[in-house]
Amino acid sequence: MSDDAAGRQTRFIVLLAALVALGPLSIDGYLPGLPDLAGDLRASAAATQLTITACLAGLAIGQLIAGPLSDTYGRRRPLLAGLALYTIASALCAVAPDVRTFVGLRLVQGIGGAFGIVIANAMVRDRTSGTRTARLFSALTLITGLAPVFAPVLGGQLLRVTAWPGIFVALAVLGAVMLAASAAGLPETRSSASRQPLPAVVGQLLSDRVFTGYVLANGLVFAAMFAYISGSPFVLQEIHGLSPQQYSAVFAVNAAGLIAAAQISGRLVARAGARVLLLAGLLGATAGGTTVLGAVLTRAPLPALLIGLFVLVSSVGLVMPNAAAQALADHGGHAGSAAALLGFSQFMIGGALAPLAGAGGATDALPMGIIVAVLPALALLTLGVLTRSMPGERTRRHIDRRRGKVH
Repeated sequence: MSDDAAGRQTRFIVLLAALVALGPLSIDGYLPGLPDLAGDLRASAAATQLTITACLAGLAIGQLIAGPLSDTYGRRRPLLAGLALYTIASALCAVAPDVRTFVGLRLVQGIGGAFGIVIANAMVRDRTSGTRTARLFSALTLITGLAPVFAPVLGGQLLRVTAWPGIFVALAVLGAVMLAASAAGLPETRSSASRQPLPAVVGQLLSDRVFTGYVLANGLVFAAMFAYISGSPFVLQEIHGLSPQQYSAVFAVNAAGLIAAAQISGRLVARAGARVLLLAGLLGATAGGTTVLGAVLTRAPLPALLIGLFVLVSSVGLVMPNAAAQALADHGGHAGSAAALLGFSQFMIGGALAPLAGAGGATDALPMGIIVAVLPALALLTLGVLTRSMPGERTRRHIDRRRGKVH
């Protein structure tokens, strides 16, 4: 590869990484300003929390919109439209007059941000295949792991010089920069040769049990991580007495484990294969979740619980890139729709199951322990049942590849 081609490839990856980061930045970047936001908008604690839920819902719904649109109309036009929507919604969030309006704008902001996430993943599949796809997904997983850690820190620093609306002004500026950069630097990666009606594409994907197996396995493990994120502040601070600073350190260490696992995956995938690394991640997540549950049931010392959480979260760094690569492997012809269903399942399964981690309130860690133990084991079982190919099915897939039906 020439220096010029390598430079273009680097710029391409950097732009995709920035697009993927928009979602986490939108969710977490304004968290330090939540108390001030609630006071300025005269909102209750429940209404304030709803502003987070609205953004998550927008990210889930937006992916279902963006993926099929990008398969039908190409990647660039839907991406630019989504970024424009994100930029406008972010700017309007800064001047929202009340919490109801703010919640609605957060939903729209999430929908716009989802276009960047799903189309970035689809572009990876458009330009790569096999182990190269898994390697690039590992790089994007690095951003997915870093952004939630640093977003509140960046938001907190902004609050030193501005109030909470300034954070949304910054997000609007970021959206505008990404819009300009994408318009200038991202090529169209989808050819116009093979287009199908949207219902046919979605129906074809959902009828593929192998694809469904990878999607569900990924979503269940992602939900276990969501349960950790939502339940661990209470378990570690209220039950085990960690200070907010100590909890932040634990969160950062676990995030570093996820990032390291994703990068190790990128280095090993050419030799070990994406499916082997995915199975290793699922086994690791199951072992970590089981350790957490065992520590809760036996009232073990805190280090045992921390070890289990570290193994659980780190294993997600193996699961996410390889599940995505495997799910999209046979669906290059409609990678946008496939990536949309993959991302939608993450947010919907995680959003539906993660709140159960707090069912015991601030004094009972058992619900979180059960969820983080059961979901990875269920993911492993789901993968084994749904992705096990019968001899006839393997032969049919091989013929389809030879005929070019699978892109």
